[in-house]
Amino acid sequence: MSNNIIKIGIPSKGRLRSGVLNIFKKKKLKILSERGERDLFGFIKGKKNIVINYLHAREIVERLADGSLDIGFSGYDLLKESEINIQKKVIVKKKYDFGKATLVVAIPDDWIDVQTMPDLEEIAFEFKDKKRNRLRIATKYPNLTREFMFSRGVTQFKLVNSLGATEIYPFTGSSEIITDITSTGATLKANNLRILKDGIILHSQACLMTSKKSNKLKDLNRLINLVSK
Repeated sequence: MSNNIIKIGIPSKGRLRSGVLNIFKKKKLKILSERGERDLFGFIKGKKNIVINYLHAREIVERLADGSLDIGFSGYDLLKESEINIQKKVIVKKKYDFGKATLVVAIPDDWIDVQTMPDLEEIAFEFKDKKRNRLRIATKYPNLTREFMFSRGVTQFKLVNSLGATEIYPFTGSSEIITDITSTGATLKANNLRILKDGIILHSQACLMTSKKSNKLKDLNRLINLVSK
C-alpha cells in the first residue's frame, strides 16, 4: 500500500459509529464499502488516498499510538483509560457534542450512610478491619478508577474486571460497588444504584484524534479541517 494512503479509524458499532458517520454525511463525504454494511474496510467516494478501518473504539486509540492509523474517532474516556505511553502518542484535535457520558462511582441504594468519597473511605477501612477483605469495585476502567480512588484517599479496595453489564455485579456477590460510564444515570437508577455526590471521575465525549507517528501532515490537516468544522 502506498505511503500516501491516509488510514482513518471509525468505531465499528454503537452511538459513536453513528455520530461519526453523520459527520462525514454532513460534509458530503460518501463512505462506501465493497462488501456491504458488515465490511470492516471502506473508502470515501472520489478520494482514492483514504482508507476507512472499522474497529472497536478502544482499539482505535491503540492503533493511533502505534501509527497503523493516521486519524481516529473514539471516546475521550477510552483515551484517558489507556496507558500513559499510549496517551503521549495521540493528539486530540477536536471534541464533539455527541457521545457525551460520565464515568462515575456508583453504590447500592441501600448504603444510606454512604453519600461521599470520605464516607466510602470509612467503609473501605471497615471492610478491611471487620471482614478481613478489601472493598471490591467492578469496572471496565481500572486505570481511571485506581487513580481516582487514590486521589480521594480510598486505598483499601480491590478492582474486579467487568466483562459485561457492570451494574449487576453488586447484586451477584461479585463486587460491593462499581464505576461505570453513564449518559443519563437512568440505567444505574433502574438497577438500584446511585452516584456518589462527589463521585464523578471523568466527563467524556467523542473526539477526533491523530497519531503523532503520522508523516502525512499536509493531507492530514486538509482532512482534519474538513471534518472538524
